[in-house]
Amino acid sequence: MPSVEFALSALATLFVTVGPIEAAPVFLALTANDTQAARRRLALTASLIALAVLVVFAAGGIRVLELLQVGLPAFRLSGGILLLMVAADLLLAQRTSLSSISKSEEREARQQPDIAVFPLAIPLIAGPGSMTAVVLLMSRAHTIPAQAIVLGAILAIIALTYAAMLASGGIKRMLGLTGTNVIARVSGILLAALAMQYVLDGLHQSGLFQ
Repeated sequence: MPSVEFALSALATLFVTVGPIEAAPVFLALTANDTQAARRRLALTASLIALAVLVVFAAGGIRVLELLQVGLPAFRLSGGILLLMVAADLLLAQRTSLSSISKSEEREARQQPDIAVFPLAIPLIAGPGSMTAVVLLMSRAHTIPAQAIVLGAILAIIALTYAAMLASGGIKRMLGLTGTNVIARVSGILLAALAMQYVLDGLHQSGLFQ
């Protein structure tokens, strides 16, 4: 796959699984009573933790699969199904079960003094969907430049998420509830298509239909 096409695919996959724009309203709700300095600190800490988690999954996810004796075709299939579930949440404008936080988690987070790790970094930014996505992307990156593209895409999306959280107040006022839902549904359609490609690739590599 040409490097430009692969880079665009990596950016699109991570954009819809991390959801920088959709993370902004949640961040705003969780930090509504914090000072501007505290909000900046939380956004930076959460972004750095999420970046570290996704990089670790990108670097070692395939090796972990090998240790567990799980083949890439099986992981592509399961990952594709998982991403389809994330896409369904996006299409329904829920963002609760796999890619974001639940209502009970949000209530628990409000009672904690520091929410940078939970639920901001995990699972709001680095959730199961984005973790799965980086492993699948690295499984397609067979050269060092391709692997560097995946790592660069992770860094770019996390930076965008950090910027979105800092600008969460303005984004929410500009887009409103309708605008946020429109973005979620469009992202869901794109993610569903990518997820189906993972499923088809897994079926093809499994040899079941050869």
